[in-house]
This record gives sequence, C-alpha cells and structure tokens, in this order.
Amino acid sequence: MRMSEGIEWGLHCCLVLAWLDDLAPIPVGRLAEVFDLPPEYLKKQLQPLAKSGILRSEAGARGGYRLGRAPESVTLMDVVTAIEGSADPFQCAEIRQRGAGSSAAAKEFARPCGIARAMRKAELAWRRELAGQTLADLLASSPPAARHRIRRFVENPA
Repeated sequence: MRMSEGIEWGLHCCLVLAWLDDLAPIPVGRLAEVFDLPPEYLKKQLQPLAKSGILRSEAGARGGYRLGRAPESVTLMDVVTAIEGSADPFQCAEIRQRGAGSSAAAKEFARPCGIARAMRKAELAWRRELAGQTLADLLASSPPAARHRIRRFVENPA
C-alpha cells in the first residue's frame, strides 16, 4: 500500500502545531518553511484536516492553522482518513469470475476469495494500529531537541 506524501506532511504539521500551540495560529507559509515544502501544496494537504476538525484555520493577516482538537483525541487514523478518505485500499474486482471462471457455478463465488479475506484482515490490523496511536503518543516519543529546534525556527524568522 502506498499513501501520499500528504500523510507525512499532515502528521508532521499536526505535531508542530501541538508543540507550538501557544504561538498559534501558525501561517501555512511558515509551516512550509519548517519542512522546506511548497506552501500551496501543503495548504491543499491541510485543508481536509481543517474540514474534519483536526485543525482549525483562521483567516486574516495574523491567521494560520492551529490544532482543532486535543492531541489525545486525534489518532493517526483520523489524519489518514481526513487526507486520503475512508475507502478501503484494496478493491477486489472479482477477476476470478472472468475468463476461465465465467462458466463456474455462482455458488463457487458465494464467499470472498482467500486473497480478499487476507487483504481485509491486514487492512483492519493496519487501521486498528493507526487508530490506537494519537498525536499525544507522538508528542511523548518525540525528542525534546526537535521541539526546541522547531520553536526557535518559528520564533526567529530569518
């Protein structure tokens, strides 16, 4: 499974916004500078996070983004779903019913095949793992030096 780079960008921005909550809102341009990302593309990744309530967007000259919920209430799965959507990553097209399978009895296909069952089981495990980790967990496991470096960067524009 391949997720868009927007997932990484969104998660890192959520982490930075949690670290810098007392300085919020943080302009998207400044967030982009933290990671050397294109501001317009980063904005497109943050918009669905704001729409879902994970972030809050504030307009105006002093506007920007801040967390919309407490870090304890934002799971990694929340961020993935906001950016990528909730569709299952594996979409079974039932190709076993084509070609040589097109003449098989319908009862042969009454249950999903082993491939579809295995993929669903893996997807559920993946979703459970991401749903079981929050931004607060990331905050707790992040090196303090990274937090201080980011804070200095944002507080002291070049």
